[in-house]
Amino acid sequence: MNSQIVTIDGVEHDANTFNEQQTLLLQHTIDLDRKIKSTQFQLQQLQVSKDSFLKMLKDALAVQEVEVSNETD
Repeated sequence: MNSQIVTIDGVEHDANTFNEQQTLLLQHTIDLDRKIKSTQFQLQQLQVSKDSFLKMLKDALAVQEVEVSNETD
């Protein structure tokens, strides 16, 4: 059996020696880390999308201001 070394707070542990509870807690920790990374990635996408929509809104408002200004001249 290959050893699966897990480092926690700078201390290396062989996960193959973990009992059932420790293994389950490790699996939860690994899964949550994966979900956190995925959520951070999605947040970046959402932020860029929001920024893009805000820029489009600002551009549309600027065009409207120019049109209104041209109508009153």
